[in-house]
Amino acid sequence: MKNWPYPFWIAHRGAGKLAPENTLAAFRLGAEHGFKMFECDAKLSADGVVFLLHDATLERTTNGQGMGADLPWARLSQLDAGSWHGQAYASEPLATLEGLSRFCLANGHGLNIEIKPTPGTDSATGEAVARLAERLWQGAGLPPLLTSFKPQALAAAQATAPNLPRGLLVDTLWTGWLEMAQELGCVAVVANHVLWDAHVVTRVHEAGLKCLSYTVNDPLRAKRLIDLGTDGIITDAVDVLGAHAVAP
Repeated sequence: MKNWPYPFWIAHRGAGKLAPENTLAAFRLGAEHGFKMFECDAKLSADGVVFLLHDATLERTTNGQGMGADLPWARLSQLDAGSWHGQAYASEPLATLEGLSRFCLANGHGLNIEIKPTPGTDSATGEAVARLAERLWQGAGLPPLLTSFKPQALAAAQATAPNLPRGLLVDTLWTGWLEMAQELGCVAVVANHVLWDAHVVTRVHEAGLKCLSYTVNDPLRAKRLIDLGTDGIITDAVDVLGAHAVAP
């Protein structure tokens, strides 16, 4: 990408921890705090619907039980994904990627879609997310950024929708991480913020990729990353950072 089109500040799972993560209520709240780009987690239901959920299991963020991938969307859509966060969000449903795309496209928001496969479904999830995203954002000015910790998922996305930008997520600088990002045709490396230093930033920039960070909630840590010349920050602290922070 010759001109990086994405905002510097990205709201994690919609509104960080201020609303039930990965629900449309969270994305609306993030937008109310001034954010123009969001991160979400996408996986597959038993019948192949791309929906938003971080965990493989349902217990933490819904009133369901077991693996989300084991249920069809008709069952998942009936779950309460809001009450765990507070009474104000009681009965808030799970969201689909298609539903979130309508919100983002209608408001001109950017989206970082983390491909979050249920174990054993890396390729299938990467392919399905990429195919759907390509259709939903066809002709849109700002395409979604597809990211994953799973190289196999990104490879499937690359093969399915090669024109959609991709980013490799890393929690450690494992052997060959930058070469893998290049092999996958990535435009960015999205790293745990503690991994960035001047040397690593320079390596990534010299390879022609951008440097993004997760999950940064402290202003001093954000300033360090800005001073290093990184290109984007994913944050839970939507009420502290982002729209109201000093621009890099």
